[in-house]
Amino acid sequence: MGDHNAFFYGTLMEPLVLYRVIYGTSNPSSFQKSLLTVKPASLHHHRRHRVRFCDYPAIIPTAPAANSSVRGAYVRGLTDGDIFRLDIFEGGEYERRKVKIRVLEKEGDEVTGEGNVEGEEVEVETYVWIAGQAALEEGEWDFGEFRREKMEIWVGVREEYDGRDASRHQ
Repeated sequence: MGDHNAFFYGTLMEPLVLYRVIYGTSNPSSFQKSLLTVKPASLHHHRRHRVRFCDYPAIIPTAPAANSSVRGAYVRGLTDGDIFRLDIFEGGEYERRKVKIRVLEKEGDEVTGEGNVEGEEVEVETYVWIAGQAALEEGEWDFGEFRREKMEIWVGVREEYDGRDASRHQ
C-alpha cells in the first residue's frame, strides 16, 4: 500500500478509469484493487466546471463566502508510481496541490449535497485547473452523463479517442 492520498472529482472517480490510468488496465487483479481504499468526500471552497469541448471537468478555488463544494472520491494507498502516472494523465492543464477534504460518513444528494454527513478532515492532493477560466464552461460537469455516454471509451471498451467531445464544438 502506498503513502499517497488523493481527491478525485471527475473521470477518476470511476474505479475503472482510475485502474486504467495507474495499472494500465481497467480490470486489474484483486490484489491490485485491494491496495486502494476509496471513500466519498467533499472539498469545500472549490467549484467544478465542464472543460469546454471535453469529457472531463476541472476545479478552481472559490472565495470562502461562496459556500461552494465539490463531491468526489478520497483515495488512499497510492504509490509514487501511481502519482507519476496520474501526473502524466492530468497533463499541463492541472497542478497537483495539497487541499483539505471532509470524508463523508453519509452521502446526501449528489448535486446539492443536502443530507451529507461530514466526518474527519484529511489533507490530500488533488489536481486544480491552471489553464485559465476561458476554457471552462459555467455549468457543472455531470458524472452520471459521463458514465452513461463516455466511460466505455475511457476504459477501452469502445474505440479510443483523445477525450475531446466533437458534439460540443461550435
